[in-house]
Amino acid sequence: MTFRTTLRLAVAGAAVAAAAVLPLTAQAATPVLKGAVGPDANFKITLTNAKGVKVTTLKAGAYKIMVSDTSAIHNFHLTGPGVNKDSGVKAKGLLTWSVTLKKGTYKFGCDPHATIMKGSFTVS
Repeated sequence: MTFRTTLRLAVAGAAVAAAAVLPLTAQAATPVLKGAVGPDANFKITLTNAKGVKVTTLKAGAYKIMVSDTSAIHNFHLTGPGVNKDSGVKAKGLLTWSVTLKKGTYKFGCDPHATIMKGSFTVS
């Protein structure tokens, strides 16, 4: 085998390996959403994407939701088709939920203050 043939085989092998890895890397990233509620005196609840933009519509699929609950009088409660996740009213802390969102409407809110602390988004 000549040096030129060996070099061609090495380059071809590297290209095949790179092509196999790239699709796996692109598929591995699960979108992250950020939920926040509190602190106690702040009657605000939000759900944003990783860029900090308010969530109003999403595509169906798997998501990771990171919830920051900084209040012992509020909770972050997410409900919708196949999803019922709750941070707990007296609990405080950071939570991470893995969810699969299906087509439909999802609602999030604070149960003790449901009339003023609420939001929703649709999944298509």
